[in-house]
Amino acid sequence: MNKILIYNSGGGLGDSIQLFSLVLSLKAHFKKAKIYYLGAHENHFLGKLKEYNIILETLDIGLKYFGFRWWHLLLARKRANKSKFEKFDLIIDLQTKFRNSLILKRIPHSSFYSRTLNGLFSSKKIRSNSSDHLENLSLFLEEDVIKVEFQVKKLPKQIISEAKKLLPNSNYVGFSITQGNEYRKKRWSVYKFTALANKVSAQNYTPVFFIEKKDIDLIEKIKSQVPSAIFPELHSKLSCPALVTALASRLNSAVSIDNGVMHMMALANIPMIVLFGPTDANKFAPKNKYTKILDSKKIHNTKDINSINVDEVFSLI
Repeated sequence: MNKILIYNSGGGLGDSIQLFSLVLSLKAHFKKAKIYYLGAHENHFLGKLKEYNIILETLDIGLKYFGFRWWHLLLARKRANKSKFEKFDLIIDLQTKFRNSLILKRIPHSSFYSRTLNGLFSSKKIRSNSSDHLENLSLFLEEDVIKVEFQVKKLPKQIISEAKKLLPNSNYVGFSITQGNEYRKKRWSVYKFTALANKVSAQNYTPVFFIEKKDIDLIEKIKSQVPSAIFPELHSKLSCPALVTALASRLNSAVSIDNGVMHMMALANIPMIVLFGPTDANKFAPKNKYTKILDSKKIHNTKDINSINVDEVFSLI
């Protein structure tokens, strides 16, 4: 393998963070290969996630929202050829939309991995019911690609030092309560979060809330209801996802809804309780042995995340 292309159709920070282990594993396995990234949206690896130092080459063929427009079918191959990338040894399709896979396959390649329509587009069929791309790629390549996880110690020293300064002690429990995608009702009531935080505080743990500085009204509301709560990011000049991960490494545990911060905290490999309602826990929940999932669809037979009560969460902390 000399050139591998990864296609990510998701636009959120969490969608990109979920690729960290895959990218690191491929880099460790194919040491001489260049790994390229093609996104349908902004390349967060070069932007908000740059402090994680996940190095990928960029394939820019000048088609915005690549794969989401049928007319891309007419231009994908031509634009790729103009980019002088010749052809890729392997294209890895990380989504399952028929249109996107059909367009992506127009880019010149030797092998094509995709789970769309049970592997209809793949150059080799595999038998697997797993949603784990790394596991499936091992079958596809007929090579055992060992999983490599992100390690917090790889973060810049400045960020690790800042996290220790902001959270210098122990017995912290983290909370992430806001959602980035406003189109799905993934929020758990702020009043349930504050009630939970007060229960945690009564057990001599300090509630740590991860909320953007701009959400001042929400911060003031929580401060008024949870006097022991702290907001570490308010006291730092640094502001980036990598700082959230470094801060998370200082926690005993964390509680989060399905959002980008959940994925940032999960990189610290700490015990987490994640709450799901309308979204798919199998697809989006962190994949580590320390994560406990409370899914309203399974425990209350509803997509309403607020059907989960405070004691159900507290019992798992």
